[in-house]
Amino acid sequence: MILKKTTIIKFAAAAIAAMGIFSFSSTTHAESVNSYIANNNISHANITSSIWGGFPKNAYRKGTGKPEGVVVHETANPNSTIYNEIAYMKKNYQAAFVHSFVDASRIINIANTNYLAWGAGYPANARFVQFEQVRVHSKSAFAHEIANAAYYTAYILDKYGLTPNDAAYDGKGTVWSHGGVSKFLGGTDHTDPTAYYASMGKTYFGASYTFAQFYQLVKTTYENLQGSHEKKAFDKVTYKSVDDQALLGDKYKSYRLYNHVKNSRANVKTYSWSSVSASVGKKVYIDDIGKKSSGSTWYRITFSDSSNAQKYWVYSKALNFD
Repeated sequence: MILKKTTIIKFAAAAIAAMGIFSFSSTTHAESVNSYIANNNISHANITSSIWGGFPKNAYRKGTGKPEGVVVHETANPNSTIYNEIAYMKKNYQAAFVHSFVDASRIINIANTNYLAWGAGYPANARFVQFEQVRVHSKSAFAHEIANAAYYTAYILDKYGLTPNDAAYDGKGTVWSHGGVSKFLGGTDHTDPTAYYASMGKTYFGASYTFAQFYQLVKTTYENLQGSHEKKAFDKVTYKSVDDQALLGDKYKSYRLYNHVKNSRANVKTYSWSSVSASVGKKVYIDDIGKKSSGSTWYRITFSDSSNAQKYWVYSKALNFD
């Protein structure tokens, strides 16, 4: 059917051109993916934290919470959904897993980015946060997915104090494709997302979309994030290491869990109490106190005394020290 349709179009175009009234152009080809995103004010989805506790927790080569960049993947499965991919990865994590998944409307973080993932082989796994893009099937969906992917990449760089640097040219940088890992680091032979980007660009925008173009969008998004930080005033917090214990108070549900003291920096994430099986009277272990200049006190807690236990910040009124 596609071949027949293409043939008809070619004959029609040739006939009109012969009459001197046809000049080939198409609005589909009028703008690049990045321009389409900008011109249509396409924003990014919020990051959904859906951390699964079954993934192993191994430190990066420079230590826990110290990734050196981001590796961009795509699933190479045209028939899957983001939830199918996540379910499959949880069942098969011993073979491979990444930190997050992105599609046209969602950014879902499933593995703690403070620990390495198994998505690109050695040595990349020990260095980089990694995420997968799920294949989408329309012009708008691809543009939204690219906007989400660029934001997530920029967000991770910003979160860990890294600056954008395209590794595609010399194998040194903070923004990597899976193909770049294969070329410069080894441990894998995949080339994604090159073919997916090229195909979607040609299909919906009239020209291949490249990783270099994606990097430019990451860079712009990162600069916008930096600009937003400068405009926002954060609370000043003084920290003190401690070794203490407390219990969850009877009003703990009135507050939230955070990955940092609330409003102490950009991109502070919240967690639900249900994700940690909380209950009144449950023991927590405290290793740090944060006191805001406004006078409020925050505690960094874990729900076990294991050195690998997930750490959360919580407002003092959620705890009982009696």
